[in-house]
Amino acid sequence: MSKYLAFDNETALDYIKSLGLFFSEDAQLSCYEFGDGNLNLVFRVIDQANNSIILKQALPYARCVGESWPLTLDRARIEAHVLQRHGAVCPDHTAKVLHHDSELAATVLEDLGDMAILRNELIAGRNFDNLGYDVANYLAITSFYHSDFYLDPQNKKALAQTFTNPELCAITEDLFFDDPYRECERNNFPAALTEQVLQLRQNAALLCVVARLKAKFLSSPQTLLHGDVHTGSIFISSEKTKLIDPEFGFFGPIGFDLGSFIGNLLLNYCAQNGRVKEAPKRRDLHSYLLNTISTCLQQFEQQWHTLAQQHGRDLALKAPGYIELFLQEVLQDAMGYCGTELVRRTIGLAHVADIAEIEDQSQRLLVQKQSLQLGEQLILNAKSCRTTDDFYQLIISFVH
Repeated sequence: MSKYLAFDNETALDYIKSLGLFFSEDAQLSCYEFGDGNLNLVFRVIDQANNSIILKQALPYARCVGESWPLTLDRARIEAHVLQRHGAVCPDHTAKVLHHDSELAATVLEDLGDMAILRNELIAGRNFDNLGYDVANYLAITSFYHSDFYLDPQNKKALAQTFTNPELCAITEDLFFDDPYRECERNNFPAALTEQVLQLRQNAALLCVVARLKAKFLSSPQTLLHGDVHTGSIFISSEKTKLIDPEFGFFGPIGFDLGSFIGNLLLNYCAQNGRVKEAPKRRDLHSYLLNTISTCLQQFEQQWHTLAQQHGRDLALKAPGYIELFLQEVLQDAMGYCGTELVRRTIGLAHVADIAEIEDQSQRLLVQKQSLQLGEQLILNAKSCRTTDDFYQLIISFVH
């Protein structure tokens, strides 16, 4: 029988004390829950000298729905092991795992409390020059070292089995590729958006591309993904950037994480139209976000290409010109997945605070219309792009 029991402040503190790994025996410890996510409990344990750690525990259901939506606790193992594997190749941008207990679905992590959650910072209009570069390096490094270019086939196939994550992948499959494009009780959008939503659902060309993107998500174990790269899963400061929460991790298409990240920057871009009244300030924020996207695309491609040339082990995959073709397809996938992120965050179950918390209802509706149209156009036009500049120009053409 499993010893699983959901923690509260008291039992979380007792658990950390029982481990005896992180604080001195005479430390005066306190503990409080501060997480606001849908799937987990998150506690901070701190001593009298302000040394602290984070204890994260998976819940057996989705908070936003309730116990009627049960979830596997094995996702805590997957999350911890993704962080460990990503951290082994990219420690600068990966939250550090200090301890993991699969039976309790509990993971102890370094405390990143000196940093801020990126989503909150972008909503507030704060800029970070390192963001695009850092995220691009994280995505390039972690995806390359878990790809066929680097791993031998037997090892990679064994890892793909270890990181099989069917229940959380099913959530992604439903929310990204199914729910928004048909009637579904989980969808959530204002009545004033209905006509635009119906047009989207009747667009046969769009539905065909979404089907292709889903098919690739289902059947292309290219690398060990984070699986949920949104701006709420990134901690940021002026000096560093760290990724957290890869419980949706599995072996899937490389472009998915990159597209999800860019999609969240574009959601914030659209949101600023309804948040910032002063045109000069809004232009500065828009310029920052677009420059960050450009940097991310270019650095991702350059870093991946360099790694594949210098450290690629599969001789067939080093055939002249193949790395370039491979990356072109990755970037095309990324732009398509970027579009699906915009669509699902606008009319699906899980919205983003960037848009949802715009107080003026009329302004919020205009932002929703823009983000939905942008997502649709990126999905439809991603395959027409060949270079990072093409992708950037595609975005520019639909945001201005």
